[in-house]
Amino acid sequence: MNEKESKYQAPALDKGLDILEYLSAQSIPLSQTEIAIGIEKTPNEIYRMLMSLESRGYILRDEVSGKYRLSLKLFYLSHRHSPIDELRKAAQFPLEELANSIRQSCHLSILYMNQVMVIIHAKSPGPIALSIEEGNLFPLPLTASGKVLLAYMPEAERSTTLKNNSIFKKYPKVQQEDFLTSLEDIQQTGSYFKNSDSVSGVTDLSVPIGINGNNGIIACLTISMLNAINVDQAIENDVILAEAYKCVKKIEQRIGV
Repeated sequence: MNEKESKYQAPALDKGLDILEYLSAQSIPLSQTEIAIGIEKTPNEIYRMLMSLESRGYILRDEVSGKYRLSLKLFYLSHRHSPIDELRKAAQFPLEELANSIRQSCHLSILYMNQVMVIIHAKSPGPIALSIEEGNLFPLPLTASGKVLLAYMPEAERSTTLKNNSIFKKYPKVQQEDFLTSLEDIQQTGSYFKNSDSVSGVTDLSVPIGINGNNGIIACLTISMLNAINVDQAIENDVILAEAYKCVKKIEQRIGV
């Protein structure tokens, strides 16, 4: 344990969180002894914490068996604020900071009704800049954000989504195969960097936010770069990519992933 961890350690809080996290991973109610074994404590060590969690409504105790299970209180607390609002708040300053540092517009997108929805946009400080209206919806296969969102989708979900997508269905088989290969490339490289399919004269760089194993991603950060910007003012692509990853890290820290 390092000095910082030791200085700010709160054993009682840790014990309570251990209990909640352990119960959340179990599919059946557990006795005091079973919980104690699961978190490597003695039954006496967790007795007072169980009483406190029960009195505050975080866990429920069965009157007959005496076993404990989680209540819906944590679910209620987590849904008091819209996840999209929280993501917008977390991303606003890092996005504005990114737009100012690379002098290009950028935006954050999420998957909504099998489309790409822009939830927040930061405009370039330059005299000429792209502007994307927040709340706008775009087709998945035609946008950089959509391709990244698709690339990190669970395989079964991605297959179903594309099977029902009117644009993808119109692609010849060879084009469909190339498209799927491009999604694999995105996963391997961790980013998408190509000329825009929907807007001429624009290059899109897109990276995932909140990669969660096989469960997809939370959102996608995209920088839309005007190719016509003065060469003297241009920033190297690898620098822009590095700045994008820094921005993603800041956002992820703010949302706790």
